[in-house]
Amino acid sequence: MWRCGRGLAAARGLGCWEGAVGRPLEPARVRACLRRRARVNRRCFAMAEGLRVAAASQAKRLKSSSTNCEEIEKQEENGHQAKRFKRDQEDVEDQNKKLPKRKIVLLMAYSGKGYHGMQRNVGCPQFKTIEDDLVSALVQAGCIPENHGEDMKKMSFQRCARTDKGVSAAGQIVSLKVWLMDNILEKINNHLPSDIRILGLKRVTGGFNSKNKCDARTYSYMLPTFAFAPKDLDPQDETYRLSQETLEKVNRLLACYKGTHNFHNFTSQKKAKDPSANRYIMEMFCEEPFVREGLEFAVIKVKGQSFMMHQIRKMIGLVIAVVKGYTAESIMERSWGEEKVDVPKAPGLGLVLERVHFEKYNKRFGNDGLHEPLEWVEEEEKIAAFKEEHIYPTIINTEQEEKSMVNWMNTLSIHDFNSTATGAQANDGSSKNNNELDGSDGCDDDSD
Repeated sequence: MWRCGRGLAAARGLGCWEGAVGRPLEPARVRACLRRRARVNRRCFAMAEGLRVAAASQAKRLKSSSTNCEEIEKQEENGHQAKRFKRDQEDVEDQNKKLPKRKIVLLMAYSGKGYHGMQRNVGCPQFKTIEDDLVSALVQAGCIPENHGEDMKKMSFQRCARTDKGVSAAGQIVSLKVWLMDNILEKINNHLPSDIRILGLKRVTGGFNSKNKCDARTYSYMLPTFAFAPKDLDPQDETYRLSQETLEKVNRLLACYKGTHNFHNFTSQKKAKDPSANRYIMEMFCEEPFVREGLEFAVIKVKGQSFMMHQIRKMIGLVIAVVKGYTAESIMERSWGEEKVDVPKAPGLGLVLERVHFEKYNKRFGNDGLHEPLEWVEEEEKIAAFKEEHIYPTIINTEQEEKSMVNWMNTLSIHDFNSTATGAQANDGSSKNNNELDGSDGCDDDSD
């Protein structure tokens, strides 16, 4: 037999095979053995490398699988959290559905600076409005379902007056249907910024509409008294103080607006024969002046059934032009006629919706035993405090920084108060360009 030997040949370093008797094999046979051994070694090395590669691949797959598992678990966790949040929100809504859903009105106060008016601009999220913040707070407080916030008609929402960009309010009223819950005002206010507050709430009839049921609206206009100084004085003289004689003249001119007049010259795109241009003014007067931060201010108040866009600002602008001596008092009577008159529009800064009135509603439902009259005597202190904290400082600081009244007064000389219709239209265009700078169009009660 032949065997693999490691005797003498191995000692000699031959590494070959020997026979049973210890004799070396033939060289050809030795070379064949070595080739076989080399092939075996290569196969062993190949198998080892294959195992190493397979192990590395397996480790990579395990690591990737672990990462994927973590991501999946994280996604599942986020999904579970979202589902839990949605489920919690649905639970809150389900719980609130057990509460009575009633028609109410909210008494609102807000500073209009930084907002693009009261009314929500659907599809224009870059223009933040008062109603955007209000609806968001109502949803977060659990007063209305989320889909009602997306479609305000579902909650029968209606504002009493649509204030424009920069205009503030101390007594805005909105009507809507909500789930009545405990501490509802506190819960809503917790989700509102400090410059918007809900000051009161009252139950109303199911068919109540705050805009249609409103009998009258009261606005105020806060302005520096140097606006009434003679035109030849320095328009930036902050030491000017309104005399009693000038105040009496201002009030005499403002009183001329009382009653029903054709205000087609005090708005835009209204013709003289348009019946809707006739408006009823109940009262208009200027209060005693007061000093804030070294500058004297006065507040003009006007109460009317409704107002057109720019109407209040133009009513005040025309009185200022007369008092300063740019035109005669007779222009006021002429402005209510059919001819076109160039009426200047005072800056929007200072215009505030003070109060809305529901006298007919109060007379019919205010004492029926189920509903309260829509009067806010108990909230007067809170209204006054809000104005002192948020509205008046904003008007005063903005006037001192931007000097909107001074800039506007410098445009009065370009108005032609005796112009024809063509001339008035031309001046109205230049006036419009100047007033675009103040960023406010005043009020627009009845054009929703």
